[in-house]
Amino acid sequence: MEDMYGSRNIARAAIQMAISRNRKEESELKERFLNQSIKTAAVDYGGEFIGSVKNIVERTVVAAKREGVIEGIHADEGAVAGAAREALSQLMVKAVGLNVGGKIGIARYKEHVSVAVFFGIGLLHLNEVGVGLGHRVAPGRS
Repeated sequence: MEDMYGSRNIARAAIQMAISRNRKEESELKERFLNQSIKTAAVDYGGEFIGSVKNIVERTVVAAKREGVIEGIHADEGAVAGAAREALSQLMVKAVGLNVGGKIGIARYKEHVSVAVFFGIGLLHLNEVGVGLGHRVAPGRS
């Protein structure tokens, strides 16, 4: 069954991590995915969008390494950074000049790496909601 997980399954896992409501749900999802050999991580983020893109990408890579989703090798870090930038680019039109806040979800199974961002976008309580998703291929691991 493990060999049946493809890019759609891993993207779905990243999205579920990003939309988890709290740390308890996040931990439950993480354990469930790990039982399926899918490594996951999530990290909260908030701030002004344009000035924060670099920080969001860095936090995503750091969270993925800290949680064992990726190893500290160039190809793994590049895959996560690229997927994070792709996900953020999908929100750019809505978010330019505004604040964002929410969660970033990361998932990996063998060579499939996905990053999902789920953010409230706006000012004060006048928020729009956006989801971005990126996928990359990194060297496969068993």
